[in-house]
Amino acid sequence: MDQPLKIDFISDVACPWCAVGLASLERALERLDGAVPVELRFQPFELNPQMGPEGEDIDEHLVKKYGGTPAQFEASRAALRERGAAVGFEFGHRERIHNTFDAHRLLHWAGLEGRQHELKHALLVAYHGQGRDPSDPAVLVDVAQSVGLDGERAAQILAGDEYAEAVRAEERHWTGLGISAVPSVVVNGRHLIQGGQPPEVFEQALRQIAAAAAD
Repeated sequence: MDQPLKIDFISDVACPWCAVGLASLERALERLDGAVPVELRFQPFELNPQMGPEGEDIDEHLVKKYGGTPAQFEASRAALRERGAAVGFEFGHRERIHNTFDAHRLLHWAGLEGRQHELKHALLVAYHGQGRDPSDPAVLVDVAQSVGLDGERAAQILAGDEYAEAVRAEERHWTGLGISAVPSVVVNGRHLIQGGQPPEVFEQALRQIAAAAAD
């Protein structure tokens, strides 16, 4: 096929299943080994858009939002760790949920700089793997620098409101199309794959969509 598949990966840095889903998609793309060319873009979604700058204890947040018990939360985390390990993502200890809007602003900028995939991956590792605060400007600048982005420019963006309206417009676009849970993967603007699927599911879907597009 001449045209690459356009993959929109809609997700939030605060979403653990998004870390699993991205790692799984990355494994699927490795298996495809260029047989199906893709253009991967990351789109913003906030699980907790009203989260204050101080963040919130994870278990307290989960009880308020979903209900449940500490034992149930730990069982869910164990399942996440197992699924993550299967696709090469290692979950660490996290104590708090944080606001992620500034992370999304940096990701928008990283897309303009050709480093969006690298920054998204690094932010997921920083939060879910290392327990770092993705709302802390110092953390965001450090992570941006780690993937080759200009730290001074990152700090300048974070100090103001650059790309804020662009991010909000993208969020409105995807929620307006019915996206209410993440990760959601949209291929060529019309094929939806939801959840942290195994690599073989992503691989099969991309092969089928590419074959249909080539007909």
